[in-house]
Amino acid sequence: MKRLTVKLALALLSVGILVGCASTGAPMPPSLELPKPPSDLRATRKGHKVNLTWTVPSETTDRQSMRHLGATRICRSLEPAMQHCGSPVGEVLTGKPVGTARKKAVGENKAGGGATASYTDILPAPLEKQNPTGEVTYAIEALNTNGRSAGLSNQVRVSIAPTLPPPSDFKAQVTRDGIVITFRGMPDQHEAPEISHRYRIYRREEGSDRETLIAELPLEKAGEVGGVDRAFEWEKSYDYRATVVTIVSRSSKPPMEVEGDDTPAAKIFAHDVYPPGLPTGLQAVFSGEGQRPFVDLLWAPDTDADLAGYNVYRREEGGQPVKINTELVKMTVYRDIEVQRGKKYFYSVSAVDLRGNESERSEEASEEVPEGSN
Repeated sequence: MKRLTVKLALALLSVGILVGCASTGAPMPPSLELPKPPSDLRATRKGHKVNLTWTVPSETTDRQSMRHLGATRICRSLEPAMQHCGSPVGEVLTGKPVGTARKKAVGENKAGGGATASYTDILPAPLEKQNPTGEVTYAIEALNTNGRSAGLSNQVRVSIAPTLPPPSDFKAQVTRDGIVITFRGMPDQHEAPEISHRYRIYRREEGSDRETLIAELPLEKAGEVGGVDRAFEWEKSYDYRATVVTIVSRSSKPPMEVEGDDTPAAKIFAHDVYPPGLPTGLQAVFSGEGQRPFVDLLWAPDTDADLAGYNVYRREEGGQPVKINTELVKMTVYRDIEVQRGKKYFYSVSAVDLRGNESERSEEASEEVPEGSN
């Protein structure tokens, strides 16, 4: 009986082994751990610097999570399309630029697509002179820790047109008429007829990332150049800067534009201490025959955009002007009913803006209230 039990156990064990062997699939090949090439490489140029940004690969080419990422090569070529990287112009290692890199930026992608990285390449001066109307091609090559890759990223083209230095002696000054911008200009200089240049002036409100282009001026001659910004808001702080943009005309395509380096920012606080313009054309006319006497005043409207209203002043002969309105007068007319017969009155008007700045008083207009008026 004991021998029968042992044989039965051995038989069941054999069946289990056979069943287990039948369920085993084909062995999986080991992952090559090749980073999936980035497809969102972007390039922007400012002066001699080209800033490249991309999303760091998080998957391998066989759709596995990327465990160990090696260096990322920065590739640049004068050819319209690159077949391979050749001699890289720089590398980014674990998010830290090395070699000729000038800037590091590894962080979370705002769109939620993973970490981002960046690299700033400096265009060599001979490259710009070699073909001032041409372009250069950029791509990146993400490697694994064994130095292998699955190929290049998407490729982007950047103009290599030469840029001009920013204008000198750049200033911004608050005046009654607006923010006056001045700087030293320069004549337009370029080697190719397809190239031209223009000044651009930008304004940025303190605490904001947005900039507003407020003027674009031609390069004509040396000397003082400038303009007036009237579209700002009082009681705010602003930064102003200027740059020279290079424009490359192309017969069958839209022109390419490359901005040069900026002037140092001119910081101002637009504090309004400037009163509105002086009211003009004041007239005073007596009325009141057979009724209570009064003097009607009329004047030309002030055209300041921030005008809040007017104050009306009256004096008698030998006296000092006294304001007779209790609230700002919104219209350009006023009726003075506090007059007495047999007296002569002298009137003047001032303008007041939204911040309480008051102009000088206008030229006086006089009127006499005849005796016997009731």
